[in-house]
Amino acid sequence: MESASFERSLRAFSRRAPFQSFTVELSSGEWITVDHPEALVYRGGLAVYVAPDGTPTLFDHAGVTQMIGSPDSQSTAA
Repeated sequence: MESASFERSLRAFSRRAPFQSFTVELSSGEWITVDHPEALVYRGGLAVYVAPDGTPTLFDHAGVTQMIGSPDSQSTAA
């Protein structure tokens, strides 16, 4: 995923009002569900997600396959 698309998609998903969880699929096959807007920081093609237990996950624009909105929103960005 291009850096600009990555940040634009993360911004759109994390700023929805009211906030809705969304999922980030990594090229490794791992899935990250962003469950709170303040659990995510992104800049320059790099993002950090902090899970409820405090575990950080780093991912970058090159390692993201797609971002998927919650099932009730039917939003998808790639």
